[in-house]
Amino acid sequence: MGVLNLTPDSFHAASRVDSLESAVAMASRMADDGADWIDIGAESTRPGASAVDPEEEARRAIPVIEAVRSILPEMCISIDTRRESVARAALDSGADMVNDVSALSDQKMVDLVAQRGCPVCIMHMQGLPENMQDDPSYGNVVAEVRGALENAATRLFEAGVDPGRVIADPGIGFGKSLEHNLALLSAGRSVVPNERMPLLWGVSRKSMFQHLLGREDTSDRLSGSLGIAARAIDLGVDIIRVH
Repeated sequence: MGVLNLTPDSFHAASRVDSLESAVAMASRMADDGADWIDIGAESTRPGASAVDPEEEARRAIPVIEAVRSILPEMCISIDTRRESVARAALDSGADMVNDVSALSDQKMVDLVAQRGCPVCIMHMQGLPENMQDDPSYGNVVAEVRGALENAATRLFEAGVDPGRVIADPGIGFGKSLEHNLALLSAGRSVVPNERMPLLWGVSRKSMFQHLLGREDTSDRLSGSLGIAARAIDLGVDIIRVH
């Protein structure tokens, strides 16, 4: 899954685009490089990021989704959003999946996914982007993340969504310390509450590589990202989200 950020402040500068033309060009490169999914986001959720107005988020995302769909009719497109209104507009414009970093904080998102029958990714996050890295704390991070994902997944199952269309993301770097991240990575599929649910990891170029490898610049974190991606395959991860 390739990441296409329509934001001025996402943490990895090379994933950002600032025009429709550059967005389409990046999507085309991702397709040529073998991406199965393109995840389009118009609100940064990096640590410390401020929320974006839903209307502005949709204004950024919808033209790009329409353009990418027109040039890549077979590509699977995901909309990275916490807002039901943005997700609805994105699905109407050609997106195939919803990637919700808030794990369905909006009940209307559950209803939308059930109505449309689309895949959805539910990600664990302790707190909000504005404060999630202030002082993350867990008793047992693997058990607590699994429990939170199970709660979100159960709401979808009760609404009639098939488990095979609900993707679990433990939320590496979202309200976690380095130790929490490493525990979740070591746990592999044990954080997934239903054996039919796919597992997604989004570890690419994150700050854990600064702590582990001394790589402050995100452009220097490719080797660590590739190492984790290789390990992900061994641990049964189904989707690797990359910049």
